[in-house]
Amino acid sequence: QVQLVESGGGLVQSGGSLRLACAASGNFFRLFAMGWYRQVPGKERDLVANISMGGIVDYSDDVKSRFTISRDNAANTIYLQMNSLKPEDTAVYYCHARVALTNRQPIRDAWGTGTLVTVSS
Repeated sequence: QVQLVESGGGLVQSGGSLRLACAASGNFFRLFAMGWYRQVPGKERDLVANISMGGIVDYSDDVKSRFTISRDNAANTIYLQMNSLKPEDTAVYYCHARVALTNRQPIRDAWGTGTLVTVSS
């Protein structure tokens, strides 16, 4: 099994910055695309940013130019640098990975348990 452990959430003032990290551990064959989603109570979980194995990135329109996703394949870790944070960025941020547990099993989704980001106005 694979475990995704997020860190770096917390409380920050509007305009501030936070850096989230997500480390994958456990027994797995290969990680593919990884990314960050966020969710607020009563709403669906939405994609924030995604990064492929080769480093191709994709962002939701509301975080472009403010957030940067990066990846350290050797450490099985992704990061999300969040700058110019706004109160509307307040949410639980979840790490996501597409992962193959063995070279014979299909690729599946894995999720972290989430880290809370609160941006005060």
